Amino acid sequence: MAQAKTLSKAELKRVLDVTKACSKYAERDCTMLLLTHWCGMRVGEVAALRVEDVLDSTGAVKTEFTLDARRTKSKRARAVYVPARMQKELQRYTQQTLDGARSGFLFTTQKSQRFSSNTATQLLRRLYARAGIAGATSHSGRRTFITELAAKGTSVRVLAELAGHQSIATTQRYIDIQPHMLRNAVELL
Repeated sequence: MAQAKTLSKAELKRVLDVTKACSKYAERDCTMLLLTHWCGMRVGEVAALRVEDVLDSTGAVKTEFTLDARRTKSKRARAVYVPARMQKELQRYTQQTLDGARSGFLFTTQKSQRFSSNTATQLLRRLYARAGIAGATSHSGRRTFITELAAKGTSVRVLAELAGHQSIATTQRYIDIQPHMLRNAVELL
């Protein structure tokens, strides 16, 4: 099976723009998508997020949170670091949709049920398809996250930790080597 497509910044913008224009639940859908792209989360981890994972007791978005072992693929707890731009998106989302709630699932379906991993996977696949991004899957955000950080010089060891991988070999398979990365590497000489 082919690996999920990595997205350019323009392609991600297109998915977000199309989602904002076409989705009844645009704020939720964009926030879920961005957690995969900007935090490197797996879609199942996003689906399992709870309000109390991302908000502190004052209602502010945390700069990092821990996914307990039950909610990770590796069955090991791991930290998720939230960049400033994702903090803003989460703050906007929680203020607009949670009505002051401080607990419960962060993302719910139109029937107010929690997302299953499968339902969230189908949702992200639909968002990419609607924007005309061929080859994109629910794993595209995670691959894009790892590839972009690798292109900016982040060590594979750090990438493995961010991704929750036990082996750097696993992380290396996520990196989509692109011509500009090769050019930048030789220019370091």
